[in-house]
Amino acid sequence: MDRSLFPAIALICAAMVLIPGGDAAGKILTATLSVSPFFVAWSRFLIGMLVFMPIVGRFDLHLYLDWRVWLRGAFITGGISSILTALRTEDIAVVFAIFFLGPILSYFASGFLLGERLERKRTALLLLGFCGVVLVVRPGPDMGVGAVYAAIAGVFYGSYLTASRWLADRARPLEMLLSQLVIGSLLLTPMGLISIPSFDHALTIPLLISALGSAIGNYCLVMAYRRAEASRLAPFIYLQLISATVFGALIFNTWPDILGFAGIALLLASGFATLLLRRTG
Repeated sequence: MDRSLFPAIALICAAMVLIPGGDAAGKILTATLSVSPFFVAWSRFLIGMLVFMPIVGRFDLHLYLDWRVWLRGAFITGGISSILTALRTEDIAVVFAIFFLGPILSYFASGFLLGERLERKRTALLLLGFCGVVLVVRPGPDMGVGAVYAAIAGVFYGSYLTASRWLADRARPLEMLLSQLVIGSLLLTPMGLISIPSFDHALTIPLLISALGSAIGNYCLVMAYRRAEASRLAPFIYLQLISATVFGALIFNTWPDILGFAGIALLLASGFATLLLRRTG
C-alpha cells in the first residue's frame, strides 16, 4: 500500500470510531435517560456549529442563499434525527447496518441523476451489500419501528451523499460541513426547545460525547478526503460496522443474532471487495 495514504487512513479510521461512539452516547441519552431524539440531534448540531465556526474562520452568507445547500442540510438533519430515534429501541450494530442503505442508494442515485458511471462489478458488490442489509432488517410484520426509522435514516443519508456530490464544487469542504451544522441547528430549534430535558448532571457527559464524537469524527473525514481520493478511502467507511458492534457489546451487552451477523458480514465483504476491485482494475 502507498505509504502516503497512511495519514488519510489513520484519520478515517479515527472517524469510524468517533462517529459510532457519538451515536452510542446518543443511545444512552435516548434509550436509557429518556431524552428526546430531537433534543439530542439539536444539541449535536448546535455544539458542532460552535466548535467549527472558529476552525472554518469565515462565514459565507451567500452560501446560505442557495436552496440546494438548504436541501442538503435538511437531508442530513432528517438522517441524524431518524437514526437517534431508531437507537431508542434497536441495537446500535443493527441500526448502523440498516443505515448502510445510504451509500448504496447514493451510488445508484448519483448514476441516474448526476450521470456518474455505474460499473458492473461495483454494482454487483453493492447489491450483495444490499442483501446484507435485508438480512439485518428482515422486512415483514415483525419488523420493529426502530428498524423502520433506521431505514428512513439511510434514505436521508443517501440523499445527503448524492446532494454532496451535486454540490462538490460549491464551497470548500469545511464550509459545507459548517453549513449543514448551521442549517441543522436552525431547523431543529423548535423541536429542540420544546423537548429540553430537566437539568441533570448525568446528561452532560453523554451530550458532549454525542456532539463532539460526531463533530470531530466528521472533521477527521473531511481532513482524510483532503489527503486522498474518496474512492480509495470508501471501503474504510465499513469499519463503522465493527465499531458499532463493539460498542453495542461493551456498553449495552447486546449482540446481533445469527442472521444479523451474516448480514453485517456481507456488508463488510462487499465493502472491502471494492478495495480489491479498485486495485485490480
